[in-house]
Amino acid sequence: MILLGSTGSIGVNALNIAKQFQLSVDTLVAGRNIALLNEQIKEHHPKRVVVMREEDCSSVSHPDVRFGETAILEAIEESSSNHVINALVGFVGFRPTLKALECGKRVALANKESLVVGGSFVDTSSIVPIDSEHFGLWYLQHGARRIERMIVTASGGAFRDWPLDKLADATLEDALKHPNWSMGRKITIDSASMVNKLFELLEARWLFGEGEYDALIETKSLIHAMIDYSDGSTTAHFAHADMRLPIAYALMGSVDTPIVDRIDLTRIGSLEFRSIDPQRYPIWQVKNELLRNPSRGVIVNAANEAAIERFMAGDIRFIDISTLILDAYEAFSASPHSVEEIFAMDAEVRHFVRNRKC
Repeated sequence: MILLGSTGSIGVNALNIAKQFQLSVDTLVAGRNIALLNEQIKEHHPKRVVVMREEDCSSVSHPDVRFGETAILEAIEESSSNHVINALVGFVGFRPTLKALECGKRVALANKESLVVGGSFVDTSSIVPIDSEHFGLWYLQHGARRIERMIVTASGGAFRDWPLDKLADATLEDALKHPNWSMGRKITIDSASMVNKLFELLEARWLFGEGEYDALIETKSLIHAMIDYSDGSTTAHFAHADMRLPIAYALMGSVDTPIVDRIDLTRIGSLEFRSIDPQRYPIWQVKNELLRNPSRGVIVNAANEAAIERFMAGDIRFIDISTLILDAYEAFSASPHSVEEIFAMDAEVRHFVRNRKC
């Protein structure tokens, strides 16, 4: 496999699956966790390694070390492996997805931004989703029953139980306190604002086609997806939140070996579901309109990434993230008609958000 984002949680889990099933690792692409990267190199012996910054190359214990986005694209093209796991975070993952598909490779996709910003330019027939929600939707779609609605679930993020009048005082430290597990900084903030769930609905739209999509909060994160059928019945995908399960299916097609422990429903006791309230999660106001016009996802993604940069720098409040996204969504109405236009619009929206007063 070619593994993009090897030192993140998905990358670590992918290497665990590689070890369990004795799968070879051709290429590792990592960020700045060089200590962990060196451990992965020692165990999996990749042919080549790519890091994001030139200054980190000398610290990597490998004879073929490269750096930067161009090196990622070259590594994908050079590799004889037909499997790419794209676990990069953010817009930076878009070009590698396009390159992998251009080279005729199969992409196990965790980089939801690839579809959020450019779903109409991505051949989804060569993509296997490894987000637990989309894996759950895929897992449930066996049979001839007519589907009415697909539903993904959300944890609700760090502020799901906060009084609404306290959100204006939320700090970065507060936003990073996910109620169910530990994740990277950006995805944890996206969970708190519900942007991640908006993106997952867009991703589902591109993966599974036009239809009705929605999300709700399930506080224990044990149900990842549900499907409503035309006969009035609903099925749900239960599993412990463990990325090894979708990764294993993405790499091997089918799995008969136990990957995760089965959920003991008698120990759960009860489940709690909540609707997603636009007062708590203002970004939800554009959900339906965005699903009708999914090509505008590039606006939301660029605005979100630029706003998060400002929030982490202490320049704006947490509640300003959603405000800036909604402002950008209103200011930019055009849909891109080419990959080049996606990159141009991304730059314009980022400039708008970085200079917008709150």
